[in-house]
Amino acid sequence: MGKPAKPSPAAPAPPPPKTVHSPLLTYASMLSLLSLCPPFVILLWYTMVHADGSVLGTYQHLRDHGLVEGLRSIWPMPTVAAGKIILGFALFEAALQLLLPGKRFEGPISPSGNVPVYKANGLQAYAVTLVAYLSLWWFGIFNPAVVYDHLGEIFSALVFGSLVFCVFLYIKGHVAPSSSDSGSSGNPIIDFYWGMELYPRIGKHFDIKVFTNCRFGMMSWAVLAVTYCIKQYEMNGQVADSMLVNTALMLIYITKFFWWESGYWCTMDIAHDRAGFYICWGCLVWVPSIYTSPGMYLVNHPVNLGPQLALSILLAGILCIYINYDCDRQRQEFRRTNGKCTVWGKAPSKIVASYQTTKGETKTSLLLTSGWWGVARHFHYVPEILSAFFWTVPALFDHFLPYFYVIFLTILLLDRAKRDDDRCSSKYGKYWKTYCNKVRYRVIPGIY
Repeated sequence: MGKPAKPSPAAPAPPPPKTVHSPLLTYASMLSLLSLCPPFVILLWYTMVHADGSVLGTYQHLRDHGLVEGLRSIWPMPTVAAGKIILGFALFEAALQLLLPGKRFEGPISPSGNVPVYKANGLQAYAVTLVAYLSLWWFGIFNPAVVYDHLGEIFSALVFGSLVFCVFLYIKGHVAPSSSDSGSSGNPIIDFYWGMELYPRIGKHFDIKVFTNCRFGMMSWAVLAVTYCIKQYEMNGQVADSMLVNTALMLIYITKFFWWESGYWCTMDIAHDRAGFYICWGCLVWVPSIYTSPGMYLVNHPVNLGPQLALSILLAGILCIYINYDCDRQRQEFRRTNGKCTVWGKAPSKIVASYQTTKGETKTSLLLTSGWWGVARHFHYVPEILSAFFWTVPALFDHFLPYFYVIFLTILLLDRAKRDDDRCSSKYGKYWKTYCNKVRYRVIPGIY
């Protein structure tokens, strides 16, 4: 994990991160998400697969049967088949995470001064997963359409199983934290929701957040994108160009993610957000269900875009994914070289900022103020949102629900930009104020 591996009496555990919003809003949002997200996953699946994508149709069902009885009647119970699919996938990805070779990568220094160490083998795991999955289908060993046919049961099992997993994380954070980057807020709801540990591990080498966020969440996104494509082919004898564009863009985006996975380990999700319901349940359940929902909708709603429109959407989506990647690459290269690089052909503009760890040690960071990072402080979220729009728009506009993910992602990233700004303001103080004076806009140049 890095050093030190255990909390030390001389270095008390840092408190959980401060909340950005007011206490009332924070509690209301936490309780709302804890109670509403699980049934929403099932309602979205039911609407996409059994209600023709119509929110009105699902609403009519709930109104006719009553909310509780209506929800109970459409909520599939977890089955043995669903459990086998989930367990088999999880064990396969865990084995790849542990066994595949990869370069050693050191994450950013934590608030307690720890340096997390990872094995960067995500791209290899991604390639092995897709080749294995397609080979099972091609050679008639396993039909991916079975996954689609059991999708409701799989999501139901993930909803309940991941809640149990989050309870395990909560208990582990109390009794056996993996590092000194852990601690309790004194409130069990906050501890369960936001998490107890920053870098929880099982043993020395199995990083739980890398597994939940990357190897289960992101990998299941890719596997389900392929599954929806195969299911439409088996139903119709062909794959519509809308599904091809959707699947291609999602797979390009996920390929970009695993190519850049070590950069992701330096982001807010891994380096600042603790392992609790918000991150881990979200990656285990919300990512495979909500993030894949445009493709889920297209299975039963093939749209023929025509070559010109399909190619235009595809190219626009690829451009946005590339810009998103280039933003992250630019910052990662700047950090890797300690500012000794070029940004858009010039020496980078930067601010040297100092801060103190929870142990009282003074550290320095370089804040990039040129290139994409001179356009806005979180400009990389703009092409990410646009990428999601372009892999959704092949569904056209007959129904609203396929666009839920785009709307959710926009809200998520704008909130994350605010949380990151507030965290950096607290960490860097006057240096962050100087940075904000130089890079005025948070996300959208000239607007926000």
